[in-house]
Amino acid sequence: MKKGTTAQVHVHVDASPEVVYAAVSDVRRMGEWSPETIKCEWLDGANGPAVGAHFKGTNKRGFVTWSTKPTVVVADPGREFAFDVGSDTRWIYRVEPDGTGTKLTESFEMLRDLRWYYAFAERWLMRVKDRNADLERGMAATLERIKRVVESEASGVN
Repeated sequence: MKKGTTAQVHVHVDASPEVVYAAVSDVRRMGEWSPETIKCEWLDGANGPAVGAHFKGTNKRGFVTWSTKPTVVVADPGREFAFDVGSDTRWIYRVEPDGTGTKLTESFEMLRDLRWYYAFAERWLMRVKDRNADLERGMAATLERIKRVVESEASGVN
């Protein structure tokens, strides 16, 4: 993928923007809903979303497992949470009022051209032919899972 490549998906969640923001900005919960991320943990004494905070994300796709150490670049409660994975990709979660609930949007932006070794790993080790389409499918699955979990928690049903 080339620098500037973006994609986004969105979903309506029957919960307030503050509740939705609290869920998506708690990176420790990412393993609950991401089809690729299996675990995240705050690093260096961070215990929640704040600009400059770092966390470790562990991902798995097939037999390939890798970790990243993203940096939070936006932590605006009830509005937006974003983090950069190195100098490569920015992931953004926006929440905005939508009737009696929230419109939740997840997007990414390539901050630089995809490094050759990532492209190789995606294509030949993970067997992904179209990473952009693959990420869009993953984002849609993530948002549907967030919707299901947040609405269940908001209604008191587990």
